[in-house]
Amino acid sequence: MNSYTEWATAYPEAALALGTILTTDVSHSGGGSEARAQQRARLDISRQGALSWRNNVGATPAKCPDCQAPQQPVRYGLANDSVRVNQRIKSSDLILLIPRMITPDMVGKVIGQFGAVEVKRPGSVRTTAGREAAQSAWLALVAKNGGYASFSTGSVRL
Repeated sequence: MNSYTEWATAYPEAALALGTILTTDVSHSGGGSEARAQQRARLDISRQGALSWRNNVGATPAKCPDCQAPQQPVRYGLANDSVRVNQRIKSSDLILLIPRMITPDMVGKVIGQFGAVEVKRPGSVRTTAGREAAQSAWLALVAKNGGYASFSTGSVRL
């Protein structure tokens, strides 16, 4: 099975149970947690035949394994090369691979389009300051280069 749709067709009771778990106490108009909104978004993405991965971004202190002396922190997550870079651009919560059919003039091959979704808790209001400005900068970069980019409070339409 390659998609949620195939799995849901083969196991309708399990799909119904999963849908109930992931949508309980969540509405698109408000309430619920960002984690729950992210679960809904990932389910929507899967239902549309795309893949998604959680993109944790941050840094952790590092120590020499032999002498325990402090070393440079270990940075993780896309576009998190330094503190300075991370202040200007913050990669999204979800990274996507979206299968796309190329137009006939491009020989009809399927490609994988890069995508990024920044998830916020239902009912939250976007701002253009600080962290959200850096998140918007990442989404603008992805979109400018032909990728799929969006903010979501739990629903994603590719």
